[in-house]
Amino acid sequence: MEITAKSWCWQQKGEPTDLILKDKKIRNLGENEVLIQNTAIGLNPVDWKLIERGHPEWKPDTVPGVDAAGIIIATGKNMGHLRTGSRVCYHTDLSRDGSFSTHTIVAGRALMYIPDKVSDFAAASFPCPSLTAWQAFCKVPAISGRNVLVSGAGGSVGYFLTQLLIAANARVYVTASTKHHTEFLRMGVIKAIDYKETGWQSKMVESLNGNLFDAAFDTVNRQHAASLAPMLGYYGHMVAIQDRVEVAPLSAFSTCISLHEIALGAFHKYATDKQVAALMQDGETLLGKIGNGTLRLRNYTVNSFDNLPQHLAEMKKNNTETKYIIQVQ
Repeated sequence: MEITAKSWCWQQKGEPTDLILKDKKIRNLGENEVLIQNTAIGLNPVDWKLIERGHPEWKPDTVPGVDAAGIIIATGKNMGHLRTGSRVCYHTDLSRDGSFSTHTIVAGRALMYIPDKVSDFAAASFPCPSLTAWQAFCKVPAISGRNVLVSGAGGSVGYFLTQLLIAANARVYVTASTKHHTEFLRMGVIKAIDYKETGWQSKMVESLNGNLFDAAFDTVNRQHAASLAPMLGYYGHMVAIQDRVEVAPLSAFSTCISLHEIALGAFHKYATDKQVAALMQDGETLLGKIGNGTLRLRNYTVNSFDNLPQHLAEMKKNNTETKYIIQVQ
């Protein structure tokens, strides 16, 4: 099968609007690969960050993009058990051409089937933020009844993580823009504060009535994550989602907090087949809960493939919490 894909191609470090639309011939499939005809592409902050900074394995004409949904149209030698015509979504290996294309080659082990009640648009918005939230959630054991903080809960990752924590009976506190507070409180969050508010940390700790947090999940950056450390109690957990806290933020032999890093994309290179299979199965379970309404995704807007770079540039400029989905026709 010879296919030429329309692909948005990266040339050098720069802006999303520097991407160039090109025809790229799809190479032959490896024995463990599948070819997806994309129907919807999910845009994420990591996309514009990589376009801006580059990637060690990227060369001119590499196709960026980590998330998409589509249909399996061809399978490699060892992937005959995967059904062509099936609706799937995926998160790509950054060392290969990604999702900003009409067609993408994906490792067969890294696919999630889309339930009938979940649209392709919703499925395309799912992998990067929701699997990241799931990995963060899994870092802290025995979460039920514990005081936990989600910092930056208004974005896609924090929004999904907050729901996971509430469903697990954690006592959840969040920081987010004021416009989100009513929704979070309705969901079951105990207290919501805008982290731009002066003295918010003291106010948040005061609301714990003499206690400290058992865990804090940060979606902002490493400096912000480190600043949360004094809010954690003895043997607490700091989960840095957006960045890695490389230097211990507190004195040794004090509260003895544990530092956790989250890097979803690393699973392509470092996870075993068993770990990948488990993550994909967990993803399908979460998609099922989205389909039955138990879990919700952040609101998204749908835009055209021809204007993909402009939409990504808008996301970067406005740092918006709205999710952007690209329809592939």
